Amino acid sequence: MTTPFPADASPTPPPGCPAHQLGTNGLRRLYGPEAEADPAGLYEKLRAEHGEVAPVLLHGDLPAWLVLGHAANLAAMRTPSRFSRDSRRWTAFRNGLVTPDSPLMPVIAWQPMCVFADGEEHKRLRGAVTDSLNRFDRRGVRRYVTRFADQLIQDFGPTGQADLVAQFAEHLPMLVMTQLLGMPEEYGPRLVDATRDLMKGTETAIASNDYVVETLRRMMDRKRAAPGPDLVTWLMQHDAGLTDDEVLEHLRVVLLAANETTVNLIADTLKLVLTDRRFRAHLSGGHMTLPDALDQVLWDSPPMVLVAGRWATGDTELGGRQIKAGDMLLLGLAAGNVDPAVRPDLSKPLSGNRSHLSFGSGPHECPGQDIGRAIAETGIDILLTRLPDLQLGVFEDELTWTSAWLSRHLVGLPVRFTPRTADGEATADGLTAPTTAPTTAPTQPTQPTASTKSATPPAPPTAQPSAPEPPVPAAVPRQRRSWWSVLTGMFRR
Repeated sequence: MTTPFPADASPTPPPGCPAHQLGTNGLRRLYGPEAEADPAGLYEKLRAEHGEVAPVLLHGDLPAWLVLGHAANLAAMRTPSRFSRDSRRWTAFRNGLVTPDSPLMPVIAWQPMCVFADGEEHKRLRGAVTDSLNRFDRRGVRRYVTRFADQLIQDFGPTGQADLVAQFAEHLPMLVMTQLLGMPEEYGPRLVDATRDLMKGTETAIASNDYVVETLRRMMDRKRAAPGPDLVTWLMQHDAGLTDDEVLEHLRVVLLAANETTVNLIADTLKLVLTDRRFRAHLSGGHMTLPDALDQVLWDSPPMVLVAGRWATGDTELGGRQIKAGDMLLLGLAAGNVDPAVRPDLSKPLSGNRSHLSFGSGPHECPGQDIGRAIAETGIDILLTRLPDLQLGVFEDELTWTSAWLSRHLVGLPVRFTPRTADGEATADGLTAPTTAPTTAPTQPTQPTASTKSATPPAPPTAQPSAPEPPVPAAVPRQRRSWWSVLTGMFRR
């Protein structure tokens, strides 16, 4: 016997109920607060329910396939004859189910660039991008990173505390990329805000995308009149004969991909250094190089958790699922990296193993991964060398993340250290600086809008006498020589 709902009752499940994750057809949603609260947990539920490939719903309850298995991801990446990058094949597009204001549009709407091309057209467009990126002197890239990392550290160094996400990781990659694109430095802070918003797929993602596009158009106009040794000029002058639209879209994707992925890579690596004693000991003791450490992070916390997407060129099979022509596939990089088939023991170190999925594989493997790694490696090296006694400023379980359907972002990483002057010397106050971490987490700093450096450091938090003091992690040991001097194979794949 069943009891009907009262006339004034709502059948809507209460907030937090698992039913919120399900669409009307019973498929799990990849968007919304419930899905974004624990994406890794959601992937494991889907793996248990469906295996290597799971049916899911995107924004607007549009159906797609999420590829969870490591081998299945590689198959989708490496066989463009079966799984195309041309989003115009998507059945939802052809049936008019995707609205122009959909938050999916900035990421999956077809554009004239190599990301959405296959075959000879892909070869022509990607060749222009890789040729141009390869023209950068890696030592020159490192000089840019050193310069901006020093500026950021100088801003918060005298205070003895900082948020390494808001005041370091979120600024360093974009400041470097503005130089590689030949942009004025003041473009960096606003671009940080716009690119983060765009990647989150928020209601303002379209407006943020418009700002990025307009900024790049202005740069192209400048470089047409005054060429320089930069990515904008090299793409415009390449023998592949890219149109203005093609140049614009490739600049956009390079800027977005480089910033989002490198911010997350820097933040997650620093988090691991500050919270995992074994990891820190291996790194500081010379048992692990920084490039190897980054590979471990790329296995465990890929900068992009999903890549959208691939579209089936015809009816096919993948991971035991029947895929129809025009179906959309989402590449589950994070899920594939923890596939039990390749990692039965997640606690086993994987330093030096680069078979992770974080940079993709096949013809669309990330062309800028070497530059991204160079920014992360150099920036982290400089930070740990300048501030050798970094300590986490809060309990580890107080750290929080924000998630969107494509990425997972560490909100803040509060730290304490001996205050240092611009020349790297400990200040007089630093000689008697307290050795305990603050008892409350600093509030999240707001993003800067006009500074070319980091955000203004927040005021020291007020201690609450009744709160227990968190344990003080062991300081990162001072190195006898620069971290960079012990690194090898920086640009190996």
